[in-house]
Amino acid sequence: AKNLGIQYFIFNKDDFYNSSKVLDYLSSNNIDLIILAGFLWLIPKSLVSNYPNAIINIHPAILPSYGGKGMYGMNVHEAVIKNKEKKSGISIHIVNEKYDEGSIVFQAECNIDKNETPESLASKIHHLEHKYFPKVIEQLIKN
Repeated sequence: AKNLGIQYFIFNKDDFYNSSKVLDYLSSNNIDLIILAGFLWLIPKSLVSNYPNAIINIHPAILPSYGGKGMYGMNVHEAVIKNKEKKSGISIHIVNEKYDEGSIVFQAECNIDKNETPESLASKIHHLEHKYFPKVIEQLIKN
C-alpha cells in the first residue's frame, strides 16, 4: 500500500479489542463499507453496531456448514473431505457478532471429485474467491 500511495492503518489485537483506535480511524475517514478477506478475529460489538450490514467477509465453505471458530483455510477443506461432501464452495456474508453467522450475500459451489485432496479443493475454492469476490464487492459499492 505504501509503495502505491494507498492510505493504510496498522493495528494490533489490543488496539482492536481494547481501544477505540480502529473505530476512530474508520469514522474519521468516512468509511462506510468494510471488506474483509478471510479475517479470522471476531469483530467487536462496537464495530458491528457502528457498521450494521456494512462489514462483509468471505468464507471457504457453503455456510452455515463448516463455519464458526476454528473453521478456516485447510481446516475447512479437510473437514469437508473427511465428511465425504459432494460439494463445497464460498460464502460471502455480512459480519455480525458471531463467527460466520451473518446474512449470506452470495454463495458459489464447486463439485468435490472422488479423489479430491484438501489442497486440490483449496485451489478450486481460491478460483471461486478470485472470480466472485470482486464482482460482489463491486455490486455492494454500487448499491
